[in-house]
Amino acid sequence: MNKVTSLTTILLFLFFQNLSAQTIFVDAIKGNDSGGGTVRAPLASIQKALDQAGGFTGKEAIHIKLLPGLYLLKDRVVIDKMRNEAIWLTIEAAVMPDDADWEPTKMPVIQSVSANNSVTQFPHSIGFLIASNNIALKGLKFIGNGNPEVKYYYPVNRENESLKGLDISQCYFIGERNSAPIQGSIWAHGAGTHVDHCIFYGCKNALLLFKSISDFSLTNSIIYGAYEAAVWFGAFNSDFIFKNNIVSNCAYFWLRAENTFPKYTFNNSLIINNDGYMGYYAKDGSIPADKNEHIENQIRKSGSLILSEVKTNGLPKDYLNPTKESAGKELGAGIFINPQN
Repeated sequence: MNKVTSLTTILLFLFFQNLSAQTIFVDAIKGNDSGGGTVRAPLASIQKALDQAGGFTGKEAIHIKLLPGLYLLKDRVVIDKMRNEAIWLTIEAAVMPDDADWEPTKMPVIQSVSANNSVTQFPHSIGFLIASNNIALKGLKFIGNGNPEVKYYYPVNRENESLKGLDISQCYFIGERNSAPIQGSIWAHGAGTHVDHCIFYGCKNALLLFKSISDFSLTNSIIYGAYEAAVWFGAFNSDFIFKNNIVSNCAYFWLRAENTFPKYTFNNSLIINNDGYMGYYAKDGSIPADKNEHIENQIRKSGSLILSEVKTNGLPKDYLNPTKESAGKELGAGIFINPQN
């Protein structure tokens, strides 16, 4: 081996070694918080992984990879203490939905059993508190909080309206109003909230976006059975992207702030079988909105939505995604970015 080849090999080794130093593995079943966070010695808790990531000084993106298992949150997980908020921190499944060996049982499940852990505006429980710029969540399944002391549960919350950069992709949010409800799947102020290929099922509200909203997008996602509203949306400052979504069987499709008339555009989506369409939230509750300034392009308002659901043979691989016979199948909405069927 000549000196040039040898030097190249060493540099490549150091490069990939540095990259691996920015990746932490967590295993709810076999992990140990005294471990190093490597593949062979994973941590047990998400919060411990975040504490470890807070000490990273590299310029590469940070990845916290969750192995399959049930992650019980006895308190909120606070995502902050980043030394360099210009880089992205991603909490993601070790096996993603589009991977060839993915199946529903390999999806990390996030469930809070915490009592109320925030008094911002009113007492409520939070799963993940986003308190840093440039955070991504990918390939996770969030289910409701079964703690009987909790009335309002928010799996993902960003309280600080000065923050920016929140990407949520290929995640399930599944609530059960009688036992483990989700008040709002994502309650986020601030800029740069991008949601794609997510499924919201049985949550009281899917998205709650109120203060300093800009650079927002909701694409290729399904919102089904929101029993207050699919989306509550405040005033916004700039870009807005809504396309290739399915919204069905909700109390309201969309609620805006009272006395605001946003000029956003809804594109290429299926919006059917909702009790109310556009409305606004007022002091005494939700009210139908007769005057609106939004634009609709290729919005389909009829058809039969058929979701793949659990039957006697158990959990199907494509659960809660549209079946081949369903209206809206062509939109590409659902958990898979590159569906295999």
